[in-house]
Amino acid sequence: MDNKEIFRTLQAQTTPFPIGLEISRAEGLFIYDTNGKAYYDLVSGLAVTNIGHRHPKVIEAIKKQLNTHLHVMPYGEFIQTPQLKLAEKLNEILPENLTTSYFVNSGAEAVEGALKLAKRYTGRQEIIACHKSYHGSTHGALSVSGNPVKQSAFKPLLPDVNFITFNKLDELDRITKNTACVIIETVQGDAGVRIPELCYLQKLREKCTETGTLLILDEIQTGFGRTGSFFAFEQYGIVPDVLVIAKALGGGMPIGAFVSSKEIMDCLTHNPMLGHITTFGGHPLNCAAAVANIDVILEENLVKEVHEKGEIMKELLSHSLVKEIRQIGLMFAIDLETEEITQKVVERCMERGIITFWFLSCPASFRLAPPLTISFEEIEEVCGVICEVFDGINS
Repeated sequence: MDNKEIFRTLQAQTTPFPIGLEISRAEGLFIYDTNGKAYYDLVSGLAVTNIGHRHPKVIEAIKKQLNTHLHVMPYGEFIQTPQLKLAEKLNEILPENLTTSYFVNSGAEAVEGALKLAKRYTGRQEIIACHKSYHGSTHGALSVSGNPVKQSAFKPLLPDVNFITFNKLDELDRITKNTACVIIETVQGDAGVRIPELCYLQKLREKCTETGTLLILDEIQTGFGRTGSFFAFEQYGIVPDVLVIAKALGGGMPIGAFVSSKEIMDCLTHNPMLGHITTFGGHPLNCAAAVANIDVILEENLVKEVHEKGEIMKELLSHSLVKEIRQIGLMFAIDLETEEITQKVVERCMERGIITFWFLSCPASFRLAPPLTISFEEIEEVCGVICEVFDGINS
């Protein structure tokens, strides 16, 4: 069998119509197929490669760690330098109540850990999440993802999960002293980049504090500079009780974390011990890559121009085919008239060497989330091509 046959028959598929682009290599802003064709990666592997593909400092850190050790023991038993360095690095860039990190393998696992932490710490059972949210596909994460279509085939899910509407102030009264936690994306990603009002997140923070409810902010997509600040919550004058991160944390390597205070996190160490465990969480290779990744963002000051780049892209993509652009930093949802038109745009952009993507829960929109390293010249070039695609569909 050739590679495409193996891909279709021996590798499990997530949809009946995968893109099927066969990759030979990736570098910086570009992904190359086996025919040597270059593609602008304008989705960063879905908000992962914020510093571009294979940044030299990340590769150097990985190689250095390869020469010492890989996995030696499940998370939390041995002292491992890459884990220590990453914990210190996160401690330096996060607010003072977010001091203690638990490293896992993915965003969904980080959500699972955060939900368990909230129940254990508060002794409560109710979880509140938002309609149209997305937090992952494991059973717990799916339970708090507000998409009934995706949930229906996998019931029963977690009990005592209730949903409120993102940005609706009057629904915050549903948070009570029976609520263990509210889990919310600082900016709703899969719903099509739904940006909260300042007062909404501030009132949410106040309500959680008033009721003793833990506020879990999911910054899996928005973290590490994507929205124009290191974390999106910094733009809203609030701090969560638990922060969930992944995707862009590892510079292309698979890693996630949930972060809280020492007091809250310590409850996982007793009654019962091993309240959360993971074999490969905090893998030394991934932690080393994550440290280098954060260093690159800081040293190259990649967050500085994100707002300006985002505004320029938004202006350049304004077109008669476009109904609305929702944008914060370099995180975009571009609304078109129908799902069919959106599909055409994504396919024709791919033909022109530009990778865009759709949203699970917002099918008439397509997403853009280029690496923060994209230059102003590259922005003009790719936006010009996308507008040519718009013209072709409009004609």
